[in-house]
Amino acid sequence: MATTALRKYQRLEATGLWRPDAEAQRIEVIVSVGEATLTITDTRERVQAHWSLAAIARANPGKFPAIYHPDGDPGEVLELAESETEMIAAIEKLRAAIDRQRPRPGRLRLAGILASLLAVVLVVGLWLPGAARDHALRVVPAVKRTEIGRALLAHVQRVTGPACRAQGGAAALAALERRLPPQAGRPHFMVVRSGVRDALRLPGGTILIRADLVEDHDTADVVAGHIIAAHLRAERRDPLARLLTEVGLWEVLRLLATGNLSDEALRAYAETLLKAPPVPLPDAALLEGFARWQVPATPYAYARDITGESVLALIEADPFPRETTPPPVLSDGDWLRLQGICGG
Repeated sequence: MATTALRKYQRLEATGLWRPDAEAQRIEVIVSVGEATLTITDTRERVQAHWSLAAIARANPGKFPAIYHPDGDPGEVLELAESETEMIAAIEKLRAAIDRQRPRPGRLRLAGILASLLAVVLVVGLWLPGAARDHALRVVPAVKRTEIGRALLAHVQRVTGPACRAQGGAAALAALERRLPPQAGRPHFMVVRSGVRDALRLPGGTILIRADLVEDHDTADVVAGHIIAAHLRAERRDPLARLLTEVGLWEVLRLLATGNLSDEALRAYAETLLKAPPVPLPDAALLEGFARWQVPATPYAYARDITGESVLALIEADPFPRETTPPPVLSDGDWLRLQGICGG
């Protein structure tokens, strides 16, 4: 059992080399096995990362140094030298123990899924696209949502181009993520040059932000407003639900049977998503969101309509009028760095 194997290795430590992404330099770290995670700390005992034991992949089985990464994220890498035999053996044993507990793909899995679908048809009478979609939304785990979001992002970036990464901008964007987190999950913001209308949230939590929102305004309040609107749209309608509605029944069944959507479906949906205008939000929902994230609504309102006529309700009911000052969205320094994230 994985639990028995885990208890055996909980005090095991080893040294290795770690990098957070493909562009970063490797640093020396201490690796230790926790209750459910592999903890990576630097030589000053500062935690750098927590890896789920259930989602660790090895890039070079049987070769050394042993190279590991989180499943689905080959850019973040941990290297363990051949001399760290005990830690490597522990990780491999834990991975094997966890893998044995996972459902096995193949005929038995497909037969079980088909039987479940047939039971739904016969007992509940829900052999409808909506029922299949709703079932998928209930059973697809967060890690799979993130994987779908990454696959969709690859197709979206064929139109938007790569994310802007000018020096200093990444740290400012991270500060914006901390200031405007979603209600659930981890935020991940990306600034792109074109192809996106304002701010767009993908399945898994990534929000794409059009570069104009950070380059053409005096304060961070405007881009914050569009991020809040993206969060609220995701709360009102799950981005994955929107995707599954568009791709159709057979793709939903493919997801239930195999855990994946086809590249063709994702490519077509990416084109549809980028062309579709943002779903309008009621003023009351927007005002509640601005109050929740403590951001003034007026700058966002005037950015939408410079006359203020069509957004008068947002201006008049701003939860933070001029005499009330909420916490700043970003410091002046971070805002300037964020405005230069695309190198402009």
